[in-house]
Amino acid sequence: MGAFSQLMDGFAHALTPQNLLFALIGVTLGTVIGVLPGIGPAMTVALLLPVTYNLDPTGSFIMFAGIYYGGMYGGSTTSILLNTPGESASIITAVEGNQMARRGRGAQALATAAIGSFVAGTLATVALTFVAPTVVKLALKLGPEDYFALMVLAFTTVSAVLGKSVVRGLSSLGLGLALGLVGIDSQTGQARFTLGIPQLLDGIDVVIMAVGLFAVGEAFYVASRLRHGVPDVIAVKGSPWMGRQDWARSWKPWLRGAAFGFPLGAMPAGGAEIPTFLSYATERRLSKHPEEFGKGAIEGVAGPEAANNAAAAGVLVPLLTLGLPTSATAAILLAAFQQYGLQPGPLLFERESALVWALIASLYIGNVLLLVLNLPLAAVWVRLLKIPRPYLYAGIVVFASLGTYAVNGTVVDLAFLLVIGLLGLLLRRFGVPVAPAVIGLILGPLAEQQLRRALAISQGDVTTLVSSPIAVVLLSIAALIVAAPLAVRLARRLRRTADPDREKERASV
Repeated sequence: MGAFSQLMDGFAHALTPQNLLFALIGVTLGTVIGVLPGIGPAMTVALLLPVTYNLDPTGSFIMFAGIYYGGMYGGSTTSILLNTPGESASIITAVEGNQMARRGRGAQALATAAIGSFVAGTLATVALTFVAPTVVKLALKLGPEDYFALMVLAFTTVSAVLGKSVVRGLSSLGLGLALGLVGIDSQTGQARFTLGIPQLLDGIDVVIMAVGLFAVGEAFYVASRLRHGVPDVIAVKGSPWMGRQDWARSWKPWLRGAAFGFPLGAMPAGGAEIPTFLSYATERRLSKHPEEFGKGAIEGVAGPEAANNAAAAGVLVPLLTLGLPTSATAAILLAAFQQYGLQPGPLLFERESALVWALIASLYIGNVLLLVLNLPLAAVWVRLLKIPRPYLYAGIVVFASLGTYAVNGTVVDLAFLLVIGLLGLLLRRFGVPVAPAVIGLILGPLAEQQLRRALAISQGDVTTLVSSPIAVVLLSIAALIVAAPLAVRLARRLRRTADPDREKERASV
């Protein structure tokens, strides 16, 4: 069965009234949460993990996909009207979008962001439809040493990309890998690092870890730095429709943004930040109105927003086909799969074909729903920015606690949630990224399993880890990613030490 026919089967599942309702709930929640600064799709999905524990897996993932796409768009509203990106991928949008809003063109900025998100998201989803099966065929040929090398690459890229420094990212990853060792060893049956607590024999629950680090940790961090007062929100004025000149200046950036976003988002070192920066730089270079950049150029909103949403679809390629998350939200989605006893990877397309293709079909539906929702309701979403933060984050903590308690009904889970939330506060306080810790907890046991399998097949020969050309290439890339920033810093230090000598030579001359 080809990809097109499987996609049609996916639409048959996704277009049921129940799943359409889940898609509508997802895109609405995603947009609402994306509008609120500091609360992104990763936190929203993490909060809903305990609530959806007993729901149908297909409906839950359709809703999660809607939250993902909606959150990526919602961040543009905050960037344009508040100059405060709701997501890191919306940082570039704030540069030109806020200037457009200050010039009274906030409605046009929101419109080009919405339409560009729809165009790029649809094109990227088409690419996902036909690229994913090809990646699955290649993944089925990989051995355990290749999978181990692939996970090492995922560890290093995520730690390097999602953190401000490689050292802090790797520290967070190490914490996650250590926590992943807690529980019973699957091969020896021995308990590891359980501290005599029976609830830890099954390991640390990924749901509690995700909710604690992302939701509770963020709430504690905001509470520790809370500032009262209503933010200065620029009101949306005028018609949300773009003029003929706006369309003429936007359609090419939409297409170029999609071309940047999907392939870079699909890479193991992907994510949405890099393609948005590249899109902005390209539009500034190609624009016929370079003097407007920095003052509210519509191309500077259209291109990065298109790249942002195209990358969101690209991130799903390594997640669904290889089980590798390359963003914080993808890490939470991976935790959601494991909550239902599913492991993303090439076998997922064979064992849960109906779920995967319904999920991909829902991305098309979600794009349409987002466009219908966001064009006329932009002024409504802006009012959410005036919710007092004490009420907002207090509600998040209460909702997270109730959802966590509902999973197993034990007070021990609430204690774990509090401890992990405090850990999340400390990580944020010292600038350590949170996502690598979650990824280490999820992928650590899988990497250990593949490592042991490879060594068992080779009867303990360590060189088997570099016996495959694919493994050698992947490990080399991982080493380069770790070493490159260190080499750049060393080169800068050498230049600094050399500059005084050069100045003395020039002075003597």
